[in-house]
Amino acid sequence: MAKQNELAWWQRTIAYEVYPKSFLDTRGQGTGTIAGITAKLDYLQKLGVGAVWITPCYRSPMVDNGYDVADYYQIDPSFGTMDDMDELIARGREHGIRMVMDLVFNHTSEECAWFVESRSSRDNAKADWYIWRDAREDGSAPTNWRSIFGGSAWEWDEGRQQYYLHTFAKQQPDLNWENPEVRQALFDIANYWADKGVGGFRIDAITYIKKPAEFVDGPADGADGMSAVHAATANTPGILDFLHEFKAKVRDGRDIFMVGEANGVSADELDQWVGEQGVFDLLFEFSHTLIPMHPSEVWCRKAEWTLPDLKRALAASQVATATNGWYPAFFENHDQPRSTVNYFQCAGPLAEKAKVLGAVLLTTRGTPFLMQGEELGYGNAPWKSIDEFDDLSTRNQYQFALSEGLDEDGALAACVRYSRDNARTPMQWDASANAGFSSAEPWLPVHDDYATCNVVAQEADPSSVLNWYRKLAALRAERPVFTVGDWTALLVDDEQIMAFERTLDDSRAVTLVNFSDEPAVYDASLVEGLEQLACSQGTSTAGVLRPFEAVIWG
Repeated sequence: MAKQNELAWWQRTIAYEVYPKSFLDTRGQGTGTIAGITAKLDYLQKLGVGAVWITPCYRSPMVDNGYDVADYYQIDPSFGTMDDMDELIARGREHGIRMVMDLVFNHTSEECAWFVESRSSRDNAKADWYIWRDAREDGSAPTNWRSIFGGSAWEWDEGRQQYYLHTFAKQQPDLNWENPEVRQALFDIANYWADKGVGGFRIDAITYIKKPAEFVDGPADGADGMSAVHAATANTPGILDFLHEFKAKVRDGRDIFMVGEANGVSADELDQWVGEQGVFDLLFEFSHTLIPMHPSEVWCRKAEWTLPDLKRALAASQVATATNGWYPAFFENHDQPRSTVNYFQCAGPLAEKAKVLGAVLLTTRGTPFLMQGEELGYGNAPWKSIDEFDDLSTRNQYQFALSEGLDEDGALAACVRYSRDNARTPMQWDASANAGFSSAEPWLPVHDDYATCNVVAQEADPSSVLNWYRKLAALRAERPVFTVGDWTALLVDDEQIMAFERTLDDSRAVTLVNFSDEPAVYDASLVEGLEQLACSQGTSTAGVLRPFEAVIWG
């Protein structure tokens, strides 16, 4: 068993995702800035944060809010300048916080100079830097693949008289990783940022970089007659060869970490992806986030699930990384709805639900990753019309839901529940206009609860979600059992309670949380001889949990 002092810095800390467009506007423009992150380093430090994952802030036309990169070596002017970034990196180090850059390496923007050259002809120097294919005899797309954002995954280019592949939006053409020049160009970008002093990288959509040798139609899985591109291209054999090269040329020999976004990698495959023999230090796999979703990629369809389903998914990841690799514990990110809505099948106070999830997140084994605002217990925004959404994917999914037979109210309800924009509304700092986020009208509406659900109000309330998160962060820092201790699931079949224990030498801690709106009873001997370290509702009696109550014993 590893000792506390044997863990890397990124294993001992808390990571925090900042969506810079929504974090803090220091220029009165309605969108956030890099300087806004610098201004809140004290806030992040008090939360126990040691790593800040910044979603893309490179130069971009912002079709997909920065995940369509035009130039990886420049900061988009809407966020500030490279000097602002250099200051953030330096000031972050002074606060014990390292910046983690988001690398979008499956695709670029169509405005990237690489693609502009590639599409200019079939024989230029970058002609095969992207995935190009001829049309079928009838002029239609090479395959029936549906992009993740909806519609065909192929776009016709009049200049080259060919189609190019885009796993996501048509403005995001996929790179050709088979070309060694492409791989080296991407490795050079990562090394440029590592040389600047960042603490690591989150690698976006990495499971799609390797394409199959043959492109063939897949079985239709929707009324549009198309087949999900994910099924055709995700985790194609040979992908790990590319990623081992990435690790050798970027990660090895540096005091950084790399976390991959690996949709479709199962828990029993994790040993190939993380640890000494793997390619990443941590891996975001999404089995637990998909539990409340329909098994197909059509999120307008609601899934039926129970708490044991969620517990099994979380346990599988814990078991898979128990002796190899490290687990990035998370419930939210910029691609997910708010967890207070996603992980409960019953109504109840958002604050108490947030505390339940926080207790799981901050006492489990691994590095906790928080999404900005998660520590305040946000719910989903009260969207009233499809026109209020900014997210391209949400708008496309709305149209897809209509094509699947939902009426407008049903399609909108699906968007309200599952849209990525739910996690992207502006950070609520205080009760002033626009929640203290900006002096101008924000790019997305501020949640209508900002007058009471904000940082200033919660700092003044000892029972707030924010102070609960701060308490658990301090507990995690003080007690090695919560970082290095073994993890064992308890009460695995209980329909109300999620429970697990952490053990380290003679130390033992037990986390018990009630996911239901009814009291839940458990065997008090589970916590016999232990002290109550934290309770989300004041104090708790051994053997019973109040609705939406979280208790940590140790």
